[in-house]
Amino acid sequence: MSIQQLITPEKHDLGGFSVQRILPSETLKMVGPFIFFDHLGPSIFPAGKGVDVRPHPHINLATVTYLFEGSILHRDSLGTVQEIFPGEVNWMTAGKGIVHSER
Repeated sequence: MSIQQLITPEKHDLGGFSVQRILPSETLKMVGPFIFFDHLGPSIFPAGKGVDVRPHPHINLATVTYLFEGSILHRDSLGTVQEIFPGEVNWMTAGKGIVHSER
């Protein structure tokens, strides 16, 4: 078995922490039903501060969130509020018009 391709993640600054997006990449744009593969952190935030990804839509897309440490709060325009903890999985399938945020 050999490595066919080495993908270097693209870094995005989200205000106080960075996300490294591995997929999709310039050379591998579609990888099945889960299109984004991101690595967040590790990050240490001062008390009262943290991730603040403003509300944004996902249309006809499914996302899976799995945490190793910390927690993240998912909210969406359907009224769903779910705090996600290490070892738990949050699977979101978004349809037309659903907006969500992570904090």
